[in-house]
Amino acid sequence: MNFLWPNMLWLLVLVPALIALYFWLLSRRKRSALRYANLPLLRQAVGRNLTWRRHVPPALLLLAITLLIVAVARPVAMVELASSRSTVILSMDVSGSMRATDMPPSRLAAAQEAAKTFIAQQPVDVEIGIVAFAGAAMLMQAPTLDRDQLHATINSFDLRRGTAVGAGIIAALATIFPDEKFEIERSEDPRDRLGLPSSSGRSLDDPEPEEPEREPVEPGSYQSAVIILLTDGATTTGPDPILAARLAAEYGVRVHTVGFGSTEGDVVDFGGRSMRAQLDAPTLQTVADVTLGEYFEAQSSEALAQVYQTLSTRLVPERKLTEIAFILAGIAALVSIAAASLSVLWFGRIT
Repeated sequence: MNFLWPNMLWLLVLVPALIALYFWLLSRRKRSALRYANLPLLRQAVGRNLTWRRHVPPALLLLAITLLIVAVARPVAMVELASSRSTVILSMDVSGSMRATDMPPSRLAAAQEAAKTFIAQQPVDVEIGIVAFAGAAMLMQAPTLDRDQLHATINSFDLRRGTAVGAGIIAALATIFPDEKFEIERSEDPRDRLGLPSSSGRSLDDPEPEEPEREPVEPGSYQSAVIILLTDGATTTGPDPILAARLAAEYGVRVHTVGFGSTEGDVVDFGGRSMRAQLDAPTLQTVADVTLGEYFEAQSSEALAQVYQTLSTRLVPERKLTEIAFILAGIAALVSIAAASLSVLWFGRIT
């Protein structure tokens, strides 16, 4: 145990002084009683009960004083605090390259098992949502506490063509802030740009209603939600992942990125076509850096499981140095009440 005001501990020298004062008062009272009282009657009045009970209330009071002095020194200790994060969004790559079998039985199966293990490790009060992205991104499961529903969603993944990492970030942000409208540089078709279904039937030529500009916050300052993005390939369509990361940073949301697979890549046959799935580690590292998240790289099923285990330690309740003076003060109050109660019970007054 450490103290913020250790100099106040010198007050503890009062404790032995109080003990000496107590015994001095006892001896003085005893001498006075013996001077004026009949000795046989005094012994009968004192009886056995007073031999030790009379010392209990003062001892408890002395303990309370000691605890209060220690509390004045402001003790601190490592205390486990509940995580402030209430929502975790898993944004997972379901592009055709996840069919690769270099991580048996397949990259997709390994990612699914690791994600389910990660979900099981989270506190029961943390809501988890799931976004799947390939050439487009889709919210597969809104944030929920139902772990069985999350497992069923993960098991239902269907592989598709394309890899829109930026869309995976945007869809996750839209899940965290459902009332916000996210825009990243116009393209010919907003559905291609965002990787999301268009929410409006109006033409791009129609004037957009003016909305007040949102003031950006400090990157990483939003503590109620976090995004964990996993991909095994490079962006082939959709919005720029770096621009999407900057948007997440403006909202203060951290994006932890997980690169699954080797930088050399692997050739995969999907839909009658051969493709090379090659990890874009620099982009994922930049996404994490921009949002003050962390980048992890896993080149095996075991490594991926370890990555998720590491992420769990980042998100579950953390240990912090916390002042505990209020705990000692509370105990001191209870001890004082006990001392007064015993004194009234045994002697009919507070001695």
